[in-house]
Amino acid sequence: MSGEANSESHSESHSESFWEQVKTVAIAVLIALTIRAFVVEPFRIPSGSMLPTLLIGDHLFVNKFVYGPKVPFTDMRLPGLREPERGDIIVFTVARDGNETFPADRHPELRREEYVKRIVGLPGDRVEVRDGSVWVNGELLDVEPLPETFRDGSGRVLNVEQVDLGDKTYRILDDPNRDTPAKRPVTTVEPGRYLVLGDNRDYSADSRIWGTVRKAEIKGPAFILYWSWDFNGGWFELLDPRTWWNADKRWDRIGAGLD
Repeated sequence: MSGEANSESHSESHSESFWEQVKTVAIAVLIALTIRAFVVEPFRIPSGSMLPTLLIGDHLFVNKFVYGPKVPFTDMRLPGLREPERGDIIVFTVARDGNETFPADRHPELRREEYVKRIVGLPGDRVEVRDGSVWVNGELLDVEPLPETFRDGSGRVLNVEQVDLGDKTYRILDDPNRDTPAKRPVTTVEPGRYLVLGDNRDYSADSRIWGTVRKAEIKGPAFILYWSWDFNGGWFELLDPRTWWNADKRWDRIGAGLD
């Protein structure tokens, strides 16, 4: 009898241990999902539209708490620390149909994709794009050419310029051999929406082409790089150990803050 009792006791102990581990894993997953939904979310840079600020292969965190985290499956947001500001680098959702991009709220039937750009126009602003220059409410953005160039992945040599927004400065790129006319040369930003541009001005599909972004589609501002390497392949390549060994790591960018 005692042997049977010990066996049953051992079985019950093993079962309790198993369910304790399951509960621990479930709690850990729940905490991770909560953090991703309401606090921070990772994002990978797949294109050069934000050069020279963000490089292809940069991995960054988005702060979802600053503007107020979005309630899942709704357009509602919880109270945030501040409103989006001019110059913020934001990650947001757009609608995609082949090579065409649209504001996500205006084509809810299309598949979703995440973009990263910089806010230039706030609600109520009148933004004009003339010959590559940007005017906001009748004032030309202060842009100063810098004595340096930037060579992109296609070998193009681009001029580097600095934009001064008063309390924030950042660099943009200009291709002197390319003129990119805006499909929307003049835009009055509607309430609750934002006009965004890529820092790589001549090679960015942004609000000049497809329109403005509703606040409900903004995930939050990008605030820090947690990883960076010269790799932009798919999951199959990522699972290959040779990828991790051969891809150039940009150690100097890891941990860098974003303006």
